[in-house]
Amino acid sequence: MARGKLRIYLGAAPGVGKTYAMLAEAHRRTERGTDCVVAFVEHHDRPRTEVMLHGLEQVPRKDLEYRGGVFGEMDVDAVLRRAPAVALVDELAHTNIPGSRNAKRWQDVEELLAAGIDVVSTVNIQHLESLGDVVESITGVRQRETVPDEVVRRADQIELVDMSPEALRRRMAHGNIYQPDKVDAALSNYFRPGNLTALRELALLWVADRVDEYLNQYRSEHRVSKIWGSRERIVVGLTGGPEGRTLIRRAARLAEKGAGGEVLAVYIARSDGLTSASPKELAVQRTLVEDLGGTFHHVVGDDIPAALLDFARGVNATQIVLGSSRRKTWQYVFGPGVGATVARDSGPDIDVHIVTHEEVAKGRGLPVARGARLGRTRILWGWATGIAGPAILALLLITVDIGLANDMLLFLAVTVAAALLGGLLPALASVAFGSLLLNYFYTPPLHRWTIADPKNIVAIVIFFWVAVSVASVVDLAARRTHQAARLRAESEILSFLAGNVLRGETSLEELLERVRETFAMESAALLERQSDVEPWNCVGRAGFGPALERPEDADVDMPVGDHMALALTGRPLPAEDRRVLAAFGAQAAVVLDRRRLQEEADRARALAEGNRIRTALLAAVSHDLRTPLAGIKAAVSSLRSDDVDWSEADQAELLEGIEEGADRLDHLVGNLLDMSRLQTGTVTPLIREIDVDEVVPMALGGVPEDSVDLDVPETLPMIQADPGLLERAVANLVENAVKYSPPGRRVLVSASALADRVEVRVVDRGPGVPDAAKDRIFEPFQRYGDAPRGAGVGLGLAVARGFAEAMGGTLNAEDTPGGGLTMVLSLRSRNGTEPSAQPGPGTAATPAPGDAGADHAEPERQTL
Repeated sequence: MARGKLRIYLGAAPGVGKTYAMLAEAHRRTERGTDCVVAFVEHHDRPRTEVMLHGLEQVPRKDLEYRGGVFGEMDVDAVLRRAPAVALVDELAHTNIPGSRNAKRWQDVEELLAAGIDVVSTVNIQHLESLGDVVESITGVRQRETVPDEVVRRADQIELVDMSPEALRRRMAHGNIYQPDKVDAALSNYFRPGNLTALRELALLWVADRVDEYLNQYRSEHRVSKIWGSRERIVVGLTGGPEGRTLIRRAARLAEKGAGGEVLAVYIARSDGLTSASPKELAVQRTLVEDLGGTFHHVVGDDIPAALLDFARGVNATQIVLGSSRRKTWQYVFGPGVGATVARDSGPDIDVHIVTHEEVAKGRGLPVARGARLGRTRILWGWATGIAGPAILALLLITVDIGLANDMLLFLAVTVAAALLGGLLPALASVAFGSLLLNYFYTPPLHRWTIADPKNIVAIVIFFWVAVSVASVVDLAARRTHQAARLRAESEILSFLAGNVLRGETSLEELLERVRETFAMESAALLERQSDVEPWNCVGRAGFGPALERPEDADVDMPVGDHMALALTGRPLPAEDRRVLAAFGAQAAVVLDRRRLQEEADRARALAEGNRIRTALLAAVSHDLRTPLAGIKAAVSSLRSDDVDWSEADQAELLEGIEEGADRLDHLVGNLLDMSRLQTGTVTPLIREIDVDEVVPMALGGVPEDSVDLDVPETLPMIQADPGLLERAVANLVENAVKYSPPGRRVLVSASALADRVEVRVVDRGPGVPDAAKDRIFEPFQRYGDAPRGAGVGLGLAVARGFAEAMGGTLNAEDTPGGGLTMVLSLRSRNGTEPSAQPGPGTAATPAPGDAGADHAEPERQTL
């Protein structure tokens, strides 16, 4: 069965029109004859959105009971039985009620897609998992309902529903989003113009990155090499010199002038060595470009201008920024330079900026001075010099007589030049040809191949021997220089790579991307299999179109161990480059092993924590639970005994002991169950607005009378909390304080408002806790000091902090002035930041910024 297609309406905030747009699309499809049903759409009592549901078939919801209430969720089984062509599923990031088929609604959607049903859904930008911290820093709200980015990225179509902050605030003021009694609070908190503008920018940039990813994939699949100036991408060519900082800052200013501009700094290391690059300076420039929001790339290339242009075209760059040459005037005899060559060959699609700087014309070493690679061009020039040079020299010397010794020195100079350019073989050819010319034209008898004077024979032999020796030495020196320079370039690349790997700064995907960039490949993939007969599996990839099934399908296949291989596509690599590629492959294997070891360590840590909890639980069961059971059993046995005639006072005392033991058991079991819920992450608070003075007095029922002083003003603002969890947390704090307070000293429970929060303080005058132990007392099964075994299993404070954090609050311990300990429970007030959407019943109780929906206005949409 073919997998269904997913279409997502993405918005920056509630009320921009996602649900309205989704329902409008459903009406359009229904009019075209498409079988379209509403699997789950929440209109949040918005009349115009509710009207859009008319005329659409709705699948009945599944009612689930939770904490005394009944809530409706999407009935996945009913939708699968109905099997429509298209299903509308609102609020993709929603958390389902406990007891539902799946924990998250996006998991329900995955089932529908797997069944071949097309799904249209909605989501807000703040619900993307990767943007949680960013949204919290902007709005002060931590989103509890999130959806993995990959789920949204895999959508076949993403449509941005956009609206200006001013228009959205007008919708809010008209009552089209929230109920009238919540409008003022929302406009002054979450829906402030600055918050909405920042969220809108996040949505636009996220969709732009998705469009950019799709564009790169399309260009790669269709082999499009022409630059498409859809976005300003500025490549900065770095040499490792001090002028690089100026170039980076200049490129950053250019990028700021265009919307969505991007800076890519690239350093191209020649395979015949670096000319004047400082590793320290390159590290500084890398940090600078990353601080300015750009990226740094390291590429190997023999022809620097060609490599730079290939990189620019590969990233679809529109501009290249280069520095004015640091060469002196006389050094231009070796060529026009990188800047002039790049400007000449860039074509009409790439603009080249030559930036002046303080290092212009101050001189720099040239590649020729460091020894050059004996490439094809140089070898051809060497042969031309070795053959044509002696002939031209012979023609010139016919007209002038300077003596045989000088003639031999000139021919020797031509031989040395041929050796410098082309190596040993052109030099040997020059020696042989020059010796024949010396014999024929300049050694008596002239114009004959015989030699009359034996001294001349010795001279020619010596000339031949000296020429061959010099040519051999020059050729060997050139090749050794090339090898040393190449090894230096390779070592610097590998040293840079190894440093990142050892510091843990490089993931497997980043490492493969580095391999792809270094060797100018289209893609790189790391394949692995369990044995020689098992199929290959891709454990990491970078680029487009990698070989995923077999290493043999790639252009370059580098084995890494017995059952691992590095596969590159793009072009074949020369043999001398495979040594560096093998080092990359070894590093990739190390990174993969480290990632797996980290995963195993995380699992082991979780198992160790679970074992610690189980061990402590067994210890608690073995003593703290058995003690009250033993007391209850002894009291019951005594009452049932016929041998003793108990008085009414004795019977009352025994019954009181039974009641106390049962209460103690109930308290211990309750804490154990609460801790288990916290450990498994199944606590789902029902957040609503409540008064502190309604809940806190109810939490004091389990402590002796006249042991607590209560100071909770009625004028405090309402707080955002779960009444049941808050009552349990305060009760645990008060019971702990009463337990450690000295006789006759009451515990003070007070509450006060501070900025946008309300603090509940539980103050005792006990022995207190040192600063080093204040965090440790909140860990499970921790009892401070010499507390007796009968004082509990050490779960009360751990449960209280867990409940506080589940409600979006905090719980900390402070010293009481004059001695003792103060527990500070801080919760969000109604006057503070609007709370995030809560799972399940929380969203039904209070509309929050995570709710989806729209009003009657048709929004502006951008389609991907």
